[in-house]
Amino acid sequence: MSVKECTHHKDRKRKIVRRLCAGILIFLFVVLLTILLVWAILQPKKPRFILQDATIFNFNVSAPNIFSTSIQVTIFARNPNDKIGVYYDKMRTYANYHNQQITYYTQIPSVYQGHKDVNIWSPFVFSNNVPISPYNGPDLKDDQQNGGVWLDFKIDGRVKWRVGTITTGHYHLHVTCTAYVPFGNHPGDGGIIVGNNAVKYQLARSCDVSV
Repeated sequence: MSVKECTHHKDRKRKIVRRLCAGILIFLFVVLLTILLVWAILQPKKPRFILQDATIFNFNVSAPNIFSTSIQVTIFARNPNDKIGVYYDKMRTYANYHNQQITYYTQIPSVYQGHKDVNIWSPFVFSNNVPISPYNGPDLKDDQQNGGVWLDFKIDGRVKWRVGTITTGHYHLHVTCTAYVPFGNHPGDGGIIVGNNAVKYQLARSCDVSV
């Protein structure tokens, strides 16, 4: 093979590689443009969460910084989109006090939520002799003795959007439901006795949702 033929062969290979790369880039551009157009047309909205109520079975600071609790919360979740479905995955809920986690993680089952659909979950958030920061223990006990405590009930997980047969990748979901939980055990205090030492409080608090 002559030098001229070898050079011609290399030039031809370069042209093929360049055309292949250009084709791939054009294909990716068209796919991304299509996704952006669909996204802009559908205008997806974040799910809506409401903390409906909380039932307190146990809430006890047994030492300056040792805490135990068992609270069942009712969480309302609604998909406000009329053309987009939502997959909820790896959901877990827990309670925070003054930016410190004071309960274990509780898993919420994965679920698909259709257009305008509603799901209601009633998980328990609990802890058993969990050490908390020295400055939160006395504050928590004082709040309880004063008749109520501000808590953040949080949900962390992942969501996917579904449009027709197309499903997106995962997005992180963060939900914070801040509520003042009273400790009175009489109907006049807003509580309903539902069992031995268990009191249910209607809260109806909207939650902050970040996706």
